[in-house]
Amino acid sequence: MAAKWSVAFLMAWLLAAAADGFDRPRFVVIMADDLGYGDVGCYGSKRIRTPRLDQLADGGIRMTDFHSSGAVCSPTRAGLVTGRYQQRAGIPAVILADPQRPTHPHGLQERETTFAELLGQSGYATALFGKWHLGYYPKYNPVRHGFDQFRGYISGNVDFFSHVDQAGRLDWWRDDQIDDEPGYTTHLITRHAVRFIEANCRGPFCLYVAYEPPHYPYQGPGDAPIRKVGVPRGAAEQRQPFASKRRAYREMVEEMDRGIGELIDALVRCRIDQQTLVLFFSDNGATSLGSNGLWRGHKGQLWEGGHRVPCIASWPGRIPGGRSSGELSTTLDVMPTLLAAARVEPPPDRPLDGRDLMEVFTRSASLGGRRVFWGHGRARAVREGQWKLVRGMRRQRQPQLFDLSRDPGEREDRAASEPMRVGEMLLALGEWERATKRGATPQPHRVPERRP
Repeated sequence: MAAKWSVAFLMAWLLAAAADGFDRPRFVVIMADDLGYGDVGCYGSKRIRTPRLDQLADGGIRMTDFHSSGAVCSPTRAGLVTGRYQQRAGIPAVILADPQRPTHPHGLQERETTFAELLGQSGYATALFGKWHLGYYPKYNPVRHGFDQFRGYISGNVDFFSHVDQAGRLDWWRDDQIDDEPGYTTHLITRHAVRFIEANCRGPFCLYVAYEPPHYPYQGPGDAPIRKVGVPRGAAEQRQPFASKRRAYREMVEEMDRGIGELIDALVRCRIDQQTLVLFFSDNGATSLGSNGLWRGHKGQLWEGGHRVPCIASWPGRIPGGRSSGELSTTLDVMPTLLAAARVEPPPDRPLDGRDLMEVFTRSASLGGRRVFWGHGRARAVREGQWKLVRGMRRQRQPQLFDLSRDPGEREDRAASEPMRVGEMLLALGEWERATKRGATPQPHRVPERRP
């Protein structure tokens, strides 16, 4: 009966949409892995060439105060696909490949609702190509969470050639089955994404492209495999010379840029570029190998460099080109933006934490006042306008307050001169922690089922 009602609802929605002339948009959501704010040409990079991303920004809008919802991989990805703080999904930390680590059994639970599920129920074709990192067991697979197709890997990283994860397991999937194929991961992800665009261009689709660069292992397209099945990540990989890592890092980003160009070319070739919203961003800031621009810190920290990332939005004919916006925004805003553009209602029982950014993209509107929160390990941070409060960072005994409009490097602690502001932000932070813990999805302490 439920299936019949869902089909009836979909048919009614399609008829209503056709009646008012609404042409459902396509979506291409592209996420880089550990790419820093300053690793893209249009964000100031001189060392790495990214002509296709720069071109995308020239034709769209470049966000300058955009943030990942986490400072490391799994949490940000949980927040992205659910539109809610990852703490609510019980994924505040990285889900590790090693079966002996406590987070290994964790993953995105069935009770969570993803943008792929909601768009798919409204007639969208959906796919993920690349990195998942939201659970190692069959119940967590992307095809169990609304994605019609999945080609890629479920762990935090794989060898770009052998597709072996750092625990020594082969990690390349077709949907929910291991199915390896030869090739450099960036090339494979691009190839599958282009084929999906070409196969689905006549109808609405949502394509999530989760590239691996520039996450380790540091391997350019001309390098060789360094991992083997049955052999956990070893000392040889970790002893890679710094100069070799830097060279590979640059090549990895530039190869991703070429792949993104192929995706854009496919949209143009299929004559759907003007019906497609393309979003590009990173899951967190860069490591010390990359550049976070003028922002302090790096991946795994709650200084700005750990979570302020590049973000480009393009939609020819809808988003005016050549602009930038300093509106405070995050990866949590992606899901409400997609749903609003597609005229799909958000889940009534899972209120979203993000905001719809379409008015920001199309006419530089303001979102108004908002607070944005981060939690990583024992550290916490909150932004409100130009002000940022950081608490619990290493060797930090008291909360620190920074005015980012005057001090983007977070060096001048203003807490002593702004005690009332500090008090208000600490209260807000405490309420956020209580709210995200209240009703948070529990995670298993033991492995939920046998891995393939």
